[in-house]
Amino acid sequence: MEPRIQYAQTKDGVNIAFWTLGKGQPLVHMPSLPWSHIQQEWEMPGYRRWYERLAEKRMLVRYDGRGSGLSDRDVTDYSLDAHLSDLEAVVDRLSLENLALFGGFNTGPVAITYAARHQERVSRLVLWCTWARTSDAYQSPQLQAFRALRGEDWETYTETVSHASVGWSEPEEARRMAAYLRECVTQEAAQAAYGAIHEFDVRALLLQVRSPSLVLHRRQLRLPEVDVARGLVSRMPDARLALLEGTSLMPYVGDMETVLAAIDEFLAPRKPAKPKKPKPAKQKKRKAATPPGLATILFTDVEGSTALTQRLGDATARDLLRQHERIVREALKAHGGSEVKTTGDGFMTSFSSATRALESAIAMQRAFAAHNESAEEPILVRVGLNAGEPVAEEKDLFGTAVNLAARICGHAEAGQILASDVVRQLVAGKDFLFTDRGEASLKGFDEPVRLYEVRWEA
Repeated sequence: MEPRIQYAQTKDGVNIAFWTLGKGQPLVHMPSLPWSHIQQEWEMPGYRRWYERLAEKRMLVRYDGRGSGLSDRDVTDYSLDAHLSDLEAVVDRLSLENLALFGGFNTGPVAITYAARHQERVSRLVLWCTWARTSDAYQSPQLQAFRALRGEDWETYTETVSHASVGWSEPEEARRMAAYLRECVTQEAAQAAYGAIHEFDVRALLLQVRSPSLVLHRRQLRLPEVDVARGLVSRMPDARLALLEGTSLMPYVGDMETVLAAIDEFLAPRKPAKPKKPKPAKQKKRKAATPPGLATILFTDVEGSTALTQRLGDATARDLLRQHERIVREALKAHGGSEVKTTGDGFMTSFSSATRALESAIAMQRAFAAHNESAEEPILVRVGLNAGEPVAEEKDLFGTAVNLAARICGHAEAGQILASDVVRQLVAGKDFLFTDRGEASLKGFDEPVRLYEVRWEA
């Protein structure tokens, strides 16, 4: 049965069309700006199957953005705040106090903004193939060509965008998509909307998103690339990345069930944790390693530990290593790191955020420097960092990302923090100082690796 179309009115008087489907905890599914037509979508088998599946376990709310679909078309304001007003109108019309939010592609920055400004309302945030700053995703020559074509040949533009979004191996679905796009919005309105969309930049709000967030991205997708999603996750306090297989921007094309399974698992109600009985100290287990997904791996290594033992004796050398362990663990606790394992004279640790990993590394080196100012025997530690997708197994991490982090640590000098280029890119725009140390040939890696020193001196 087709959902009943209803309307909500924004603060600036724009009527926004929406429908609801199913019962339970609300999930507000935002439009993919400027393309939206909630009535036409219901008549398309792919879209309809996607919405019906999402509504099986919850109440799904879907609305048309201003200037598109069944919402008011005669509008001129397509700013981020205007699109935010559309969402607020629907939420207020339904009196939703606690909701999950789904934003994809061009709508991602709007979803991020709403989650940052309405922390008390958003229980979960799901982001699909999106970004915080539009210019990060629209730099490719292909998208620049699309931009030029949009103003010249509307029909060719919609046909080309449809094939690129759905996938070139789905000609029939692409044909339906092109016809749908032309129903969604006029050429003039699309031009005006994209003029505003290209200015979206909400990077400053990412740290204010407190709700748990799931960033979904398709591994083989070229526009936007996976690195854009990784950069997004690294800047959000409680976000995780799920990489899925496929090349289509449309979540219902290809392996839709895997996408739905990830969303269902993320949105599933959490059972209250049962109180645990205290265990004897000897039975206490270390904190589990960071879950699978994008992680920043940090290694520490005490320089010359073997020679230290020979020179000072076992007992004195062990006291120094205990100081190293204390300082590292305090820095991990302060910056949300996980201790994976100790290596006798070093640690392997992991972080869900590259920013927190670098902050922890800097805190460690500053603590060691403070210790060395008054100590008879200095503790000289090298630190190495790399980011990637390690393999988790029995509370340990394995894989290329881990191996490279270990090699980088081994290449560092005493008192130095060395990081890979991946780590540097993940924290672009943050207040970290890097010095390019050039390319290094590391054991086990065929190609040279470019390394950067992190400056930590106060």
